[in-house]
Amino acid sequence: MAPHSAPQHPRRQHPEHHRRQHPEHPRRQHPEFRDPVPSGSPRSAAPASPRRAHARARRAYGQNFLADPRAARLLADIAVADPDLTVHEVGAGRGRLTSELLRRCRRVVAYEIDPDLASALPAHPGLTVRTGDFLTAKPPAGSFAVAGNIPYGLTSPVITWCLGAPGLRRATLLTQWEYARKRTGDYGRWSRLTVLTWPEFTWTLAARVPATAFRPVPRVDGGVLVLDRRPVPLVAPEHLPGYRRLVERGFTGVGGSLFATLSRDHGRQRAYAAFRACRLDPDLPVGEVWPEQWLTLFRLLPH
Repeated sequence: MAPHSAPQHPRRQHPEHHRRQHPEHPRRQHPEFRDPVPSGSPRSAAPASPRRAHARARRAYGQNFLADPRAARLLADIAVADPDLTVHEVGAGRGRLTSELLRRCRRVVAYEIDPDLASALPAHPGLTVRTGDFLTAKPPAGSFAVAGNIPYGLTSPVITWCLGAPGLRRATLLTQWEYARKRTGDYGRWSRLTVLTWPEFTWTLAARVPATAFRPVPRVDGGVLVLDRRPVPLVAPEHLPGYRRLVERGFTGVGGSLFATLSRDHGRQRAYAAFRACRLDPDLPVGEVWPEQWLTLFRLLPH
């Protein structure tokens, strides 16, 4: 059958991933937190104390302390799926989440780079406090979990660290609302990173946390993003490199569409047959292809 005679199919039919759009929450740029002291004022010339300098750095990365105890309880409830699993907390801050985690699991390793804040964390036999940078820490050899209200500006490095840790079982991260929606397909589109890691991880948007739950109050809400490692990968380990090559190639946009890219690599007839088996419109933008459909394309196309 020639491609032009193919029956047309709706672009979004999968019931598990059909989510409503939220036009009342347009995409916004990362919030910028400005120094409250105007430049050029007499105070701006005075040398800043180490603590204030660190506070400025946290604001530059979008660091906002979790102040609402209900939000901390919610985050801890989601983070602790197994009380025997050690939880590594990213950026403990003033310990609001730390205390809730300690009520739910046996051991917490809290990373807090500010020594003043680290020294004020609650004394508990199950708590280990580390003042080093979480991103430079070596992942534990055994199974563990990660949780934290992370600085928005460090979201991507923290996610990368978690994805690269073989022992990670769950990461529960309070991120910018827009980021959490983007990574979990909540806009009806799927990011390259989500598709790339789908055989090994699930990405879930677990909850929304209002901006008023933080101090200082940011310009956007937070979203609880949960990464769970699958007990059994959807693609055999020896085939994962081939799957990743397919996804990386598909997201290049070579030829103007995913169908055009795959037609160049595998021939138009074979690419069309694979698209038809997945019920995919050849004109569908690459971001609207569900992760499950990528898996089917991988199984149908040579690699």
